[in-house]
Amino acid sequence: MNRTHTQDEWIARARQVLPAAGFGNFDASVVIARGQGSRVWDEDGREYVDYLIGSGPMLLGHGHPEVMEAVLEQLSRGTSFFANNAQGIELAEVICTAVPCCEQVRFVTSGSEADMYAIRLARAYTGKTKILKFEGGYHGMSAEAQMSLAPAKKLNFPTAQPDSAGIPQSVADEMLIAPFNDLAAVASLLSEHEDIAAIIVEPLQRIIPAKDGFLQGLRDLCEKHNVLLIFDEIVTGFRLAFGGAQERYGVTPDICTLGKIIGGGFPLAALGASAEIMSHFDKSAVGADKWLMQLGTLSGNPVAAVAGLKTMEILRRPGQYETLRRNGQRLMDMHTEALDAAGIAHSICGDATLFDVYFTDAEPQDYRSARHRDPAVNEAWNAELRAQGVFKSAGKLYPSLALLEEDFALTKNAMERAVTRLETST
Repeated sequence: MNRTHTQDEWIARARQVLPAAGFGNFDASVVIARGQGSRVWDEDGREYVDYLIGSGPMLLGHGHPEVMEAVLEQLSRGTSFFANNAQGIELAEVICTAVPCCEQVRFVTSGSEADMYAIRLARAYTGKTKILKFEGGYHGMSAEAQMSLAPAKKLNFPTAQPDSAGIPQSVADEMLIAPFNDLAAVASLLSEHEDIAAIIVEPLQRIIPAKDGFLQGLRDLCEKHNVLLIFDEIVTGFRLAFGGAQERYGVTPDICTLGKIIGGGFPLAALGASAEIMSHFDKSAVGADKWLMQLGTLSGNPVAAVAGLKTMEILRRPGQYETLRRNGQRLMDMHTEALDAAGIAHSICGDATLFDVYFTDAEPQDYRSARHRDPAVNEAWNAELRAQGVFKSAGKLYPSLALLEEDFALTKNAMERAVTRLETST
C-alpha cells in the first residue's frame, strides 16, 4: 500500500478539525484507508477481517465488481439531478415488490431522515401527536429518536429521557417509553393514552430478538386502538430476508423505514407504506393542511440507486440468504465453542445475520437486561479481537456474503487468543 501519512499523523490532523477527532461514528483511533471484499486496511497497512462492514450496508463486501461496474457506468451519465431519474424509479419498484407494507416509497439520504419522516407521517395521517418507542431502541438522530436510547438513569416508564443536549422538554412530553418485549406495558399505555399516533420499533432491537408473539401482539394492539405500527428496518431490511423482518417474522407494519443495503454502500434511505398513507406527501391529493413537505438535494440519487439495484439483483440470486445465514451461524458457533471451552459465562444474542455476545449467564430481553456482567470483560474481548485482525464494533457483528475460508480461520484463531486473554485477566 502506498501511504503518505501514518495513522497517528492522520489522527493528529483530525484532532485539529473534527470534534473528538472523529465523524461521530466509529472509534476515532482507527483511520481506514481502503476495503476490498471481506477485508479493510487502516492507514498503517494493518489488515482486518471486516465485521463492521460500514455498519451494515456492505452485505456483499467492499468493491463488489458488479456493483462497481454499475456505479462507474452511471458516473459518466451524471451524479445528481434534483429531479426524477429512471434508476430511482426502478429501485422504488423493486422495494415495493419485495417489502410487504410498501405500495409506495419516498427516498431520503439517511436512516435518521427516514425515521424522522415516518414519525411525522404517522402524525399527519392520524392527527394525533404522541409516539411510543421502546427503551434502547435506535431510530436515528431526530429529537424524538434521541429519547431513552441509552438512558443514564432508570426512570419509571413511560417517562422519556433525552440522550442529547439541545432537545426541549416539549419533545419529551410527546414521547412515551416502554420496555421492549413487554406487551402488557404497551397495552396499558395504549389504554391510558388516546393521542398516540404510532408505535415505532426495531423488529430486532439492536441485537435483541423479539419474543414469540411480541411483534404480532403489537400489530393486534395497534389495530385495536387505531394506532399505526412503524417498523424501523434500516438495519433489518434486505438483511434478515429479501423482504426484511416483515418477511422473516410474518408481521406487516403500516409504515417501514429502509436504509443501508438499499443504497449498496452509498447514502440512500427510504420510507414506505400504503398509497393511502403515502398520499400525505402529495399536496394535490390531501390539501395544504394535511400535506407533509419533504425534499432533499440528494434524495433518490442515481449513483446510490444503481448501486442498490445491482445489490438487490445479486441478493435475489438463489442461495444468497442461505449462505449469509450459514456464515452467521458458523460465527455464532465459533463464539460458543471458544467461550464454552473456557467456562466463560456468555449469551449469544441476535440473529444469524446480525448478533454479538453478552458476557452474562442471563438471556437479554430488553435494554435493562442487555448487560455484561463485567463490561471490562467485553472491552478486553473486543480489544484482543482487534489486535488479532478482527474489525467489529463493541456491540455488533455483521456477517457478510464476502467471507472466505481464510476469514473464518483467522477469526477462529483470534477468538481462541481472546479467550486466553480473558482467562489470564480474570
